[in-house]
Amino acid sequence: MKIQVNGTQHTIDATSDTPLLWVLRDHLDLTGTKFGCGMAQCGACTVHVDGNAMRSCVTPVSMVEGKAVRTIEGLDRDGLHAVQKAWEKHIVPQCGYCQSGQIMQAVAVLSHIDNPSDDDIDAAMAGNLCRCGTYTRIRAAIKDAAAELRATRPPPEPEPAEPEDEPSE
Repeated sequence: MKIQVNGTQHTIDATSDTPLLWVLRDHLDLTGTKFGCGMAQCGACTVHVDGNAMRSCVTPVSMVEGKAVRTIEGLDRDGLHAVQKAWEKHIVPQCGYCQSGQIMQAVAVLSHIDNPSDDDIDAAMAGNLCRCGTYTRIRAAIKDAAAELRATRPPPEPEPAEPEDEPSE
């Protein structure tokens, strides 16, 4: 089976029902994605599949064949994605275990909502648990990252001007 992870095509020798999490960790040595609960309840295993946040602990590897998978390792080679920088600025991690899943979920949120409210953030991040309780810092970091992404986004293309009506005689 072939899967694309972080822009690289890999041939995997695993059964089709093997959870993506274990393929990433055990076959590809991408250990940034964490095992938390094994039931898609905590979010520690969050990755992107075709740009959408998915829980890799319950996603069979066969479901990602032909799709683009992105892990925390593929988010930004230098750790300089706006969300990662905001995480550092707000000192979000304490124990750090849930952080890769939190960050991947936050990036997915910001790809759909460019200026999220507290309610937007709380709803989108509800499935990602943090035992250390850094939720207020997570929210602040997401808001800062959203502001940075908006500031660095190229301006929208101007709409074509309407043709002017010819003056009537």
